[in-house]
Amino acid sequence: MKLDGIRVLDLSLFLPGPHFTMMMADHGAEVISLEPPTGEPVREIGLKQNGQSVWFRNVFRGKKSINLNLKSAAGKEAFYKLCETVDVVVEAFRPGVVSRLGIDYDSIKKFNPKIVYCSISAYGQTGPKRLNPAHDLSIQADSGALQINQGKDGQPAQPAMPVADMAGSLMAFSGVLMALLRSQKTGQGDYIDISMQDSLVAWYANVMGPPFAENRSPEPQQERSWGGAAMYNIYQTSDGQHLTLGGSEIKFAKNLLTALGREDLITLCQQPPGQAQLPVKAFFETTFAAQTLEYWCGFLANIDVCWSPVRSLNDAIRDEHLMQRDMLLTDDNGNLHLGVPVKYQQEPAQPKFTLPKFSEDTEALLRELGYSEQQITTMRKNNAFI
Repeated sequence: MKLDGIRVLDLSLFLPGPHFTMMMADHGAEVISLEPPTGEPVREIGLKQNGQSVWFRNVFRGKKSINLNLKSAAGKEAFYKLCETVDVVVEAFRPGVVSRLGIDYDSIKKFNPKIVYCSISAYGQTGPKRLNPAHDLSIQADSGALQINQGKDGQPAQPAMPVADMAGSLMAFSGVLMALLRSQKTGQGDYIDISMQDSLVAWYANVMGPPFAENRSPEPQQERSWGGAAMYNIYQTSDGQHLTLGGSEIKFAKNLLTALGREDLITLCQQPPGQAQLPVKAFFETTFAAQTLEYWCGFLANIDVCWSPVRSLNDAIRDEHLMQRDMLLTDDNGNLHLGVPVKYQQEPAQPKFTLPKFSEDTEALLRELGYSEQQITTMRKNNAFI
């Protein structure tokens, strides 16, 4: 697999770091999670299946678990020895914590100049907000994402997806892979400062017209992507279900409006989103409300237009298309797992469904690093690990 031979030491918790290091594990990397004394919190968060948290299973598969007390001299010494053997270190403490612990990049690169060291934080390692505590919701709010995530009542809505977390995960994944490539060529590692806010804001490319061109915030219900375009909208059907039109290109408007006998409305779809397209939206609202979702699924199936029914998450994840794409996997115990989105033709991912018990790999790893059984026993007695 692509990452065979790459060893990753992951100190991060919750979602961004664990998610991206799991993707590395899926593609062959050896990922060692250094858990705190209380363990990875998501071991106990949310619903469980067969005694395991579903969240934990979908960010921790295929990893090893160790525990080292980084505030003890023996634990820190073992950490340094381990860093000599790894290619990547990932941490997600608040800025400044790793420096106080003596496990920051400048300290680690003395032992391993090739190390790729990635820090993930809410606001990054620099700037006036760098020490502010924040999870996904606060980052979305502070970055403008929540203001544009409005319901039809014009009020900001609780976001359905942790996009700041996941943007951070994907940016870290990309950054680490680029740095690894460079490290293999030059023998020199690098330090990567990943901000969840930076990662989220970098996704704004298609919505920055009003702020950049006119120095104003967008009015979500008047903008193309958020309700201002008739052909890019959500409509209710007669049975209380919903469907979406998801492509505002004029060719799709022509195809649909012709099929519905309203060619006269096509020119309005060529107008800017907002007030000009209200008659088309009103027509669609009335039309779609007159028949069931099942009826419209049959009708729209024969028209070249972007559309989709609004499906429940439970139904959608079990869709035959996703099943054929291996995005829903089942382990030997019948537990469900999300699949691997990066699909190589050569050396495809081989996710391992093993989940370690807390700290189960600590002693084996210490032996690998050259510690004797007596030393390991002494370290445990001295609380160097649990």
